[in-house]
Amino acid sequence: MSVRLFLRSENFVKRRGNNISYFCRCIHSLVRNMKYVKLSQTEDLMPTLGLGTWQASPEVIESTVYKALDLGYRHIDTAFNYNNEEAIGNAIRKWIDNGKGTRKDLFITTKLPHVGNRASDVKKFLDLQLKRLQMEYVDLYLIHVPFGFHCNPETLTPVVKSNGEYDLDMDTDHISTWKAMEECQKGGRIRNLGLSNFNESQITKIISACTVKPQVLQVELHAYFQQLDLRKFCSDHDIVVTAYAPLGSPGAKDHFVNKYNYSPDAFPDILGHPDVNEIAQDHQKTPAQVLLRYLVQQKVVVIPKSTSEKRLKENSDIYDFELTPVEVNQLKKIDQGEEGRIFNFLFWKGVENHPEYPFKLGSAIN
Repeated sequence: MSVRLFLRSENFVKRRGNNISYFCRCIHSLVRNMKYVKLSQTEDLMPTLGLGTWQASPEVIESTVYKALDLGYRHIDTAFNYNNEEAIGNAIRKWIDNGKGTRKDLFITTKLPHVGNRASDVKKFLDLQLKRLQMEYVDLYLIHVPFGFHCNPETLTPVVKSNGEYDLDMDTDHISTWKAMEECQKGGRIRNLGLSNFNESQITKIISACTVKPQVLQVELHAYFQQLDLRKFCSDHDIVVTAYAPLGSPGAKDHFVNKYNYSPDAFPDILGHPDVNEIAQDHQKTPAQVLLRYLVQQKVVVIPKSTSEKRLKENSDIYDFELTPVEVNQLKKIDQGEEGRIFNFLFWKGVENHPEYPFKLGSAIN
């Protein structure tokens, strides 16, 4: 029920009359419950809104993270592959040292990289990432992708062969990697464990062999690519879903210029969709706020990326309105299924030859 409808409820008026304190407690409860999801096993609260940091350079992201924390963000999502963990750690340390908050106030996510996707490398990369972040633990650690690359030990980047193809590690073993992560969790270096970009069969295999079930799955998810079957599977297994690119990643066009097997012109303009704009006008909100609210209202965590203070504020202003069932169904109808997928990872030349490549070929933008 929306706040507006709750206020107008006859039952509310008859039972409580003008009891403003009771009404305020109810409103507070509604807002609070929309702002967090509870993770299985640890029962940690994960903010439903986080700051995504992919494509954000260290020079920019340090001030952006500090600004976001000042605006009320408490969930920051990064990864080894983003090359900005150190800058993010600097921002968080400065924010804490300035008396703005404590480490326990924050929910920090990072990810095991493709070049470390093996049991023997989990602790090495986690320790390095914690050092860069200046933290004793992370709240959530994900396996970033289900496939692995051989690593250049000097640069900690993938080895690329003379023909431009990436040197794939064909022996990627999810079970042994997951068990190594479980050991790090036992040691207190990780609060919660999860996966990113894994498909249903890969997740099932881990569930069947693990001690600690995956608590979070982070995948591409937006109005054009809603992943309803995968989300149902996750719900059945108490796995929280995090949506990356919840606005369709409008900034990715520039990033993928001249990238192998990608056509940036094919990226969708979800923000410009007429149904999204119509709903936005009805609520006096922006299209971005509608798209984020649509997912959060379905208990999906969203991590939109922005470096603009205006957009940071806008993206966080999604808890004071509610989409109607009619509007939810309207947005469900713009789902394009696999045709709406943006990120198929084919920019890593040859990756589709890896036995753990998770997607159907030809279903994404290429």
